[in-house]
Amino acid sequence: MAECGRKALSLLEAARSRYESLQISDDVFGESGDDSSDNPFYSTSGDSDSDNYMGEEEQQQQHGSTGAGPPGSLSRSQAEEEGWTETLQDVTVPPFKETYGPAQKMPATATALDFFQLFVPDNCIQNMVTQTNMYAKKFQERFGSDEGWRPVTAQEMKAFLGFVTSTSVHRCESVLSIWSSGFFSNRSIALKMSQVRFEKILKYFHIVAFRPSQGSNQGLYKIQPFLDLLQQSFSCTFRPSQTQVLHEPLIDEDPVFITTCTERELRKRKKRKFSLWVRQCTSTGFICQISVHLKEGTDGLATLKNKPQLHSLVAKQLCQNISGKNTIIFTGPSITSLSLFTEFSKQDIYCCGLLSTRKSDCTGLPQNMLVCSSTPAQRGQSRVMMKGSMSLISWYNKGHFRFLTNGYSPTKQGIIIKRKSGEIACPLAVEAFAAHLSYICKYDDKYSKYFIFHKPNKTWQQVFWLSISIAINNAYILYKMSDAYTVKRYSRAQFGERLVKELLDLDDCSPTQ
Repeated sequence: MAECGRKALSLLEAARSRYESLQISDDVFGESGDDSSDNPFYSTSGDSDSDNYMGEEEQQQQHGSTGAGPPGSLSRSQAEEEGWTETLQDVTVPPFKETYGPAQKMPATATALDFFQLFVPDNCIQNMVTQTNMYAKKFQERFGSDEGWRPVTAQEMKAFLGFVTSTSVHRCESVLSIWSSGFFSNRSIALKMSQVRFEKILKYFHIVAFRPSQGSNQGLYKIQPFLDLLQQSFSCTFRPSQTQVLHEPLIDEDPVFITTCTERELRKRKKRKFSLWVRQCTSTGFICQISVHLKEGTDGLATLKNKPQLHSLVAKQLCQNISGKNTIIFTGPSITSLSLFTEFSKQDIYCCGLLSTRKSDCTGLPQNMLVCSSTPAQRGQSRVMMKGSMSLISWYNKGHFRFLTNGYSPTKQGIIIKRKSGEIACPLAVEAFAAHLSYICKYDDKYSKYFIFHKPNKTWQQVFWLSISIAINNAYILYKMSDAYTVKRYSRAQFGERLVKELLDLDDCSPTQ
């Protein structure tokens, strides 16, 4: 038993050193707990099937593949004419042109609210006050006066944000549970505002009270100014590392709730009408940029029925501010394509993506690398073909996995370290993909600690509260990288609790009516 423990520890130390060499934060061994899966290639999204990683051999068996290549792929002779060869050459990515980390130094006395207000400052909250009051006035002019209403103040708006944010800290399904007598009641914060007053603010709450005469994203006009502000603040407060990932974060129901609720409750849940993609730093988990589009409506992206075309456009939007920096981007099957990666390489953006013959645009790729051969493959065995600096890798590990990359040299080898089966040989690009994507998947577990449980019916409000969740996540990351963390070492949960108290200004607990 002791020998097994020593072996497991040595494997863990080996994994730690490999992760560090790939610029992976050692926090992956900290708060997130056990591996989510024995396979390093698994989904990073709750309900999306766009990045559901499955061995290609299993895919073809499930869908009755006859061995023919996917649409747009090249025959052997066509591939040779296009420059694909089995002769490998070394590929070197130029040094990263920036240093990563917080863009400004926060004092050791900075509070949780100070970090949060880097993204949601006082002028943003004051705008919510103004727009909410404007909407309430217009609503009552049209539908009759509301005798219980009085204009909301900035202090009340902060408290309103604090009450809703508390649903992430205390994991309660409804924000109104705070004033109930049930399990999720919270008298310590309920005294700060009456339930009647909270419901009044909730009824009239708005970011943009009236539809603009023109705009680029009419479907999200009630939230777009806030998203623009949030995006600007993300860019101004943090510089991400060289390695980043494009994916859909876990934004659906808490897994614990899903496993405990009844089938009837699940059926009652409305499917969200929007998709949210992010560009995320793989060294820290900081979400650098978000892209929201409606699944139906008039936001432009919804009119694209071709998923690779849609996801390619999303990827370009997410990467528009990182050209010329020698960034390495990791992508799932729905984004990975030769044409996109080639376009990115002209902007000094390097890529490493997982390929799927069903979900990826395989145009311009050799067929013989995309279909499973009749000869059984050995675990850890790989084949590589190159075109210029672009490598197409086929690697076997209980199924065929294929990667397209110009970010890692095909001549360099790596290893996948599994606690049960030990080391599995692989190209360095495969190890890097597994390490970075595994960290992001683990990070979803941490990020979910700030997932706001309040479930509004309106899509713009769903996007707003999800954005607030992301802002809190980023605020904690900046806090943990600051001098303030050395003074009071708050955990994620403690930071969230502290933020709620500061938003509610609980030093003065005199209740409002």
